[in-house]
Amino acid sequence: MITYKDAGVDIEKADKFVQQIKGFVKETFNKNVITPIGGFAGAYLLEVAKYKNPVITSSTDGVGTKLKIAQIMDKHDTVGIDLVAMCVNDLITTTSKPLFFLDYIATGKLEPQTAVDIVKGIAEGCKQAECALIGGETAEMPGMYKDGEYDLAGFSVGVVEKDKMVDGSRTEEGDILIGLASSGIHSNGYSLVRKLIELKGYKYTDYIKEFGKTLGEELLTPTKIYVKSVLKLAEEIDIKAIAHITGGGIGGNLIRVLNDNITAVIEEGSWEILPVFKWIEKEGNVPKEEMYKTFNMGIGLIIAVSEKDKDKAIKILEENREKAYIIGYLKKGEKSVQII
Repeated sequence: MITYKDAGVDIEKADKFVQQIKGFVKETFNKNVITPIGGFAGAYLLEVAKYKNPVITSSTDGVGTKLKIAQIMDKHDTVGIDLVAMCVNDLITTTSKPLFFLDYIATGKLEPQTAVDIVKGIAEGCKQAECALIGGETAEMPGMYKDGEYDLAGFSVGVVEKDKMVDGSRTEEGDILIGLASSGIHSNGYSLVRKLIELKGYKYTDYIKEFGKTLGEELLTPTKIYVKSVLKLAEEIDIKAIAHITGGGIGGNLIRVLNDNITAVIEEGSWEILPVFKWIEKEGNVPKEEMYKTFNMGIGLIIAVSEKDKDKAIKILEENREKAYIIGYLKKGEKSVQII
């Protein structure tokens, strides 16, 4: 006789895990969540009467190989924040308000405490983004992952009034680019970082004086969530475009929100480049061009506004605890991004 548990899937352990996470998942709920935890489908009431022409927006993403560092360090309570951030920071580029989030955890063998820590982080990210965690899936798949390995994916849904949705179509010559500081590497470029650490013989537990902490602690700094500050800005300022600086760096992402006849000029030195990027460039002898193509270089979000609004925009962002810098401008020319 053989059972599902003999094959490597422990349903009782999975049921216990669901009971363990109910408390902090429920902390993300609001009055619009109308389905109990554990249902087959999450349900969220969209208050359509609040909108004239509501547009539903969505985003899905993962955390990438940053998860490998979490697994080596056996620290799993921050990658859930990263997961939420990667999705909701995409949503906010349209000035959408995130409504709800769903997660997917895949592993070979469910380690309950690890999974609880992951979902704690996801719930914390949802609270920072003021969206509800209304569902998820934990898949135990023996043979697909080695012991201790797991992967994460997330999905978020937002809403925005159609005539207020930002898409970059109104960018024009003279607009000013405001950069919002990142908290670190965020969730892109980790394959390069891991290769560097391997080649140089570093351990993630090594203390790095430039960081004031261990290498692993620095690399697991969670991705900053910009939802609250951007929504606050959108209430008072006409935002022309927003770019989330992820894989591809400033150039590869900013170009996605420019009009065809617009060149973005980024002035290097106009913001603080964080120590972690200087360390990577030095230790890996990484060319500057490669650094800008791979990493956010200290800027997690770029917002385009009219020149007349730049000072007010900076003030609002700083009042909402953002480090904000004027990092460039838009001019007529071939659609491109120039870093000077």
